[in-house]
Amino acid sequence: MKTQVGIIGGGPSGLLLSQLLDLQGINNILLEKHSREYVLGRIRAGVLEHGFADLMREAKCGARMDAEGEIHDGFFIAHDGVKDRVDLKGLTGGNSVVVYGQTELTRDLYDARAAMGGNIIHNAEDVKPHDITTDAPYLTYRNGDDIIRIDCDYIIGADGFHGVSRKSIPKDKIALYERVYPFGWLGVLSRTKPVSPELIYAKHERGFALCSMRSQTLSRYYIQVPLTDTVEDWSDEAFWEELKQRLPAEVAANLETGPSIEKSIAPLRSFVAEPMRYGNMFLAGDAAHIVPPTGARGLNSAASDIYYLYHAMLDHYKNGDDTGLETYSQKALARVWKGQRFSWWMTTLLHRFPENSGFDDKLQQTDLEYLLSSEKALASLAENYVGLPF
Repeated sequence: MKTQVGIIGGGPSGLLLSQLLDLQGINNILLEKHSREYVLGRIRAGVLEHGFADLMREAKCGARMDAEGEIHDGFFIAHDGVKDRVDLKGLTGGNSVVVYGQTELTRDLYDARAAMGGNIIHNAEDVKPHDITTDAPYLTYRNGDDIIRIDCDYIIGADGFHGVSRKSIPKDKIALYERVYPFGWLGVLSRTKPVSPELIYAKHERGFALCSMRSQTLSRYYIQVPLTDTVEDWSDEAFWEELKQRLPAEVAANLETGPSIEKSIAPLRSFVAEPMRYGNMFLAGDAAHIVPPTGARGLNSAASDIYYLYHAMLDHYKNGDDTGLETYSQKALARVWKGQRFSWWMTTLLHRFPENSGFDDKLQQTDLEYLLSSEKALASLAENYVGLPF
C-alpha cells in the first residue's frame, strides 16, 4: 500500500488529523492496534477549549458537540467551606469552554471518518515505523501471519504514551522531561444529576476533589488518593462519603449519589519529549507529552499539535511550503510547555502534598488567597483555562 500520510493511533488526535487531511484531499491511512469498541470504551476528560471546539467544527464533526455539549462560562474553586466562581467569559472578553465527553467526541470522529470512507485499519498488530530519517519512510503491521507494508511521505505518531512511535527514536536523539506526582485521582462515573451547573475544583486538608459532568444526567467525580490505593479499596459508599467531606456543606447536602458505572485510579504525571520531530516522523498528543488533568490541558494540548500539523501538511501539499513542517516541533513545544506550566501550577495550588512542610502549606494557602483577591491573577488563570491562541 501507498499513501501520503501514515498515522499511528486511532484516538482523538489521529482521527482528527485524518479527517482534516481527508477533507483537503490529502490521502492518509490510520493504523490502530485495538478495536473501535476498545477505543470508545476509554473514559477520559471532556473540557474543550474554544480553539479545539472550532477545530472540530472545521473538521465537520461539531454538530453533536454543539447540540449536546455544555457551554461553561466559568467554574468554582471551593476552599475553607466556601466556593468562589472564576468568570471565564468575563475575564477573557467572551471566551468559554465546552464540556463534552472525550468518548462522544471520538465517536463523532469515527462516524465522520466512516461517512467519508476513511482508511482506518483496526487490530493492526506490531506496528513499526521504518526508515524515518529518509525521504521514503514506511510502516509495517501484522495481520495474522502476514506483514503489511505502507509506503508514505510522512509518519504521524499519535499512539499515546506507551506507543511505538516515540520509542522508535534513538535515545540520544530525544530528551525526556518528567515529574511523577505522589498521588492519583480516583474517578467515579455515575448516572446522577451533576451537583453543580459548572465544575467545582475543591482544595481541602483531606485532599483535592473535583465535581465534573458528562451531561445533565451523567456525572464524573474525582478525589485525590495515595498511589498505594486500589479501586478495590474504595466501595461506592466510601467514595461518596469521602467526597462529601471535601466539599462545602451546602454542596455536599445537594450531592446526588448512586452506583458507579465506571471507577478507576489515574496516576498524575507531567511529561514532555523533545523534539517532536525525528526525520519524517512527527509526534503528537500523549506520544510527546502528558499533563496532570487538573488544568484540563491534556486533550487540548493534543488538539493544538494537530492544528499545527494539519496546517503544515496543508502548506506542504497545496503550496509547496515546508516552513510549517520545519518549525512544527518548535511551535508545538512552545504551547505544550505553557500547558505544562499551567497544569503544574493548578495541581500544586489545589492538592495536598504529603511531603509539604508547614512553610509549604502556608505558601500554598497564600497563593490561593492572592489568586482570589486579584483580578489580574484570575484573568491569567482564565486565559490559560479557555486556551491560549494557536
